[in-house]
Amino acid sequence: MTSPAPRPAATAPCALADLRTVLADTGADAAFDAAAVLGVTHDSRQVRPGDLYAALPGAHVHGARFAAQAFAAGAVAVLTDPAGAHLIATDSDRDGSPTPALALSSLSAAGSAPVPVLVSADPRRDLAAVAARVYGDPSARLRLLGVTGTNGKTTTAFLLDAGLRAAGHTTGLIGTVETRVGAQRLASAHTTPEASDLQALLALMVERGVDAAAMEISSHALAQHRADALHVAGALFTNLSQDHLDFHPTMEDYFEAKATLFAPGRADVAVIGVADPWGRRLAARRPDAITFAVEGPADWTVAQLSAGPTGSDLVAHGPRGLRVPLSVPLPGRFNVANALGALALLVAVGVDANRAAAGIGALPGVPGRMERVEAGQPFLALVDFAHTPDAVTTLLETVRPLVKGRLITVLGCGGDRDRGKRPLMGEAAATLADLAILTSDNPRSEDPAAILAEMLAGVPAHLRVDSRVLVRPDRSTAIAAAVAAAGPQDAVVVAGKGHESGQEQAGVITPFDDRIVLRAALDALDAGHRAAAEGPTGRVRG
Repeated sequence: MTSPAPRPAATAPCALADLRTVLADTGADAAFDAAAVLGVTHDSRQVRPGDLYAALPGAHVHGARFAAQAFAAGAVAVLTDPAGAHLIATDSDRDGSPTPALALSSLSAAGSAPVPVLVSADPRRDLAAVAARVYGDPSARLRLLGVTGTNGKTTTAFLLDAGLRAAGHTTGLIGTVETRVGAQRLASAHTTPEASDLQALLALMVERGVDAAAMEISSHALAQHRADALHVAGALFTNLSQDHLDFHPTMEDYFEAKATLFAPGRADVAVIGVADPWGRRLAARRPDAITFAVEGPADWTVAQLSAGPTGSDLVAHGPRGLRVPLSVPLPGRFNVANALGALALLVAVGVDANRAAAGIGALPGVPGRMERVEAGQPFLALVDFAHTPDAVTTLLETVRPLVKGRLITVLGCGGDRDRGKRPLMGEAAATLADLAILTSDNPRSEDPAAILAEMLAGVPAHLRVDSRVLVRPDRSTAIAAAVAAAGPQDAVVVAGKGHESGQEQAGVITPFDDRIVLRAALDALDAGHRAAAEGPTGRVRG
């Protein structure tokens, strides 16, 4: 059984007649228009009495196949497409239940249907508006800030949350690492939840007194309409580089999905990073956008930058002569850009600049993002989520000046994802590290050896023969090998999984946290050193 998706404790009943309005249906049927809907879910296993069940077409099976399960759990209505409506009717015929009298318009005729069936040409698109209506349009009662882009979404969302809290807001957070409702932390299954879960989560926030929220918005969510029907006070674009080309056919399609968040009527305020050409293209489409770039030209830029191994100090220069001293508690130039964008958006939506800066400066860190693992070792050990060619390059270039010794990295590529980035990631690891250990990430349904072969295809030939590149398919073994190879003043960087707590292969998720495995390897190294120092008698050699 899946974990229940977060929902508000109480929801005002929504009449099906109101949902008819959402779907622009002009008919009427008194037999069921007064029926009350109390919740919405797309997962038949999560149906509660009074729910509308969204039977969506899936990659392998149509959600209508589970309609009977939804009815049994208490669903009072179904939203589906014509194919789903036909499946519900067919399944009812097969098991002897009454066959719904389906009209292929927005709403079925009542007939002898066990529940009314709302039929939409694109139920995934319409689900967001339906769920928003059922849950009372919760995003309209929040100051909602959305972040999209390839890299930096999670960190920027954490920075926004920190700035909002410093300004006195009770906040919510939705993203890859965690979901937070006030002080309560919840696990995240997706960067951006499905529309029904997202609207329920926002309603829960409102119920708990949250008045501002920061959320990551993925390209998948935008393309699949999960983020439709949101009232976005401010949207931020970080950057764009190759990723998700297993889902998007081209980079252009990937960009256009991101760009929809900045279309007219989607976000009241737009803040756009213009350090890359994609951002500059996006800013050209939105003349009122506020732009940012560490070096400019942009509305927000950086001066007096002083960077160190644990973070940076700078003065942020904003519109109308605004000057804001800012401490960024996260290392790397890319985190300076993340903090600058967060500050720009916070100020744009009315947060006091100095309070926003104080909140950003007080952020203790972001799980799995340049996260240090300390066990008394004489070298730097980091875990990071970098899983794109650009992110791996930026990560290793950031760590390089932090150490006097060698840079050692452990890296894998996920299965069932963009295959085109694998050789690029292999090349980045091999050329920028002194020792690259290639390993498995989440193979999912693919052969780990095949993934590694594609990574190796990008490694220059001369680096394969001088022992700068090793292949260790088992990730634990790869991490242990990196630790064993490290000496004083070196750096070990384990990249790709970051905050993740499991490894998926062949449909099975095994507990695996890079931070825990890395710490265990460091502890084992320390224990080995102590044993060697004590000698066979247990006495310290001297």
